[in-house]
Amino acid sequence: MTKYNPRDLADLVLRPIVTEKATILLEQNKYVFEVIPKATKPEIKAAIESLFEVKVVGVNTLRLPRKKRRVGRFIGYKPQYKRAVVTLAAGDSITLFPDV
Repeated sequence: MTKYNPRDLADLVLRPIVTEKATILLEQNKYVFEVIPKATKPEIKAAIESLFEVKVVGVNTLRLPRKKRRVGRFIGYKPQYKRAVVTLAAGDSITLFPDV
């Protein structure tokens, strides 16, 4: 496995996605993140492991279809993004909402 630069890895993961479906996946120790569209599965795995100090078992990615948006008579598209569903090892967890 190639060694990735930790500074580059931090830029791959944009934000965690908190939806109803993503919250249900938390029970199966799966976390959903928005990542840059060019990120590959090994890069995402290395990024999550270095950022959160956890062991990643699997990474599933999906690129969602672009959604149409219109403003008045002008039709445009929302930017396309990539989701990564990251499965963690049995004992590991990520704190998405730290107690403030």
